[in-house]
Amino acid sequence: MSTQPVVAAVDGSDDSLRALEWALDAAHRREAPLRVAHVRQYALWGRPDAAPAGLPTTEDDPVLALVRDRLEGRAGLPAVDFAALDGAPGVVLPELGSTAQLLVLGSRGRGGFTSLLLGSNSLAAARDAECPVIVVPRPGRDTGTPAGGTRSGTGIVVGVNVDAPDEATLAFAFREAALRGGGLHVLAAYPWPPQTWMLPGEMPAPQIDRSAVEHETRVLADGFLAPHRARHPEVTAEIRVLPGDAAGHLVAASQDAGLVVVGRHRRRLLAPARMMGSVTQAVLLHAASPVAVVPPAPPEETAPEQGRGSSARRS
Repeated sequence: MSTQPVVAAVDGSDDSLRALEWALDAAHRREAPLRVAHVRQYALWGRPDAAPAGLPTTEDDPVLALVRDRLEGRAGLPAVDFAALDGAPGVVLPELGSTAQLLVLGSRGRGGFTSLLLGSNSLAAARDAECPVIVVPRPGRDTGTPAGGTRSGTGIVVGVNVDAPDEATLAFAFREAALRGGGLHVLAAYPWPPQTWMLPGEMPAPQIDRSAVEHETRVLADGFLAPHRARHPEVTAEIRVLPGDAAGHLVAASQDAGLVVVGRHRRRLLAPARMMGSVTQAVLLHAASPVAVVPPAPPEETAPEQGRGSSARRS
């Protein structure tokens, strides 16, 4: 079976060229081929079959020609092929994930509003693609928060929700840390101060011991990491248990990280459409480092894990 490619989505913008460089490195680390894809919008013509004659082919597509020139003469490149595709990027880009092991794109390409931190096509790909999606931000983004204490530019940061752990997200983070030879920083946040609601006449709830909550959060996180540590003994995984907003902690940690890994919500019975999740969307909008959005594993892959005691508590 051939190795699935790493796909870099390009449109000629500086953002997409930065994503191309990230994808080249990822393909090299995975010993995988690289596919460079340019999606050409047909919105001006309404339908793909209504496009005018003479539309550039893969060989004379100016965006792909730019990439070819950029890669010309480089040593040690993976096998590279090129794809020129016609359609709405917000639809076509996610479809590329069905035959890729990784989809990499910039945070905002050509045609987006300059004020946007995240373009609609990047958001659609991160929300809908079947493979993990890497969104590479513009350099110098200021998160407005203190740094998270990871090793500058090399560490992998992943968040774990102990009430609903995502095995696919943890597996991706451990594998990426193993490929990069760096440390893994696991952030487990717990809500504090706790929100309590009382009806008239109800007795107030007993005071919650913060140290006990922090200890339980750490114990649960340790348990969820155990099988991944066993599979990747070469990865040093450090757990940080922090009070408050998970998104804020992940964004703060992104200032010193090489990559932040977050999960995507599983489809629910009453909400069958794919959802991003508020934490994931906030991290995509504000993180200073590249962000990996990992889709949930199919139910049959997570079934054995759901029988493991407290890890069965999934959303």
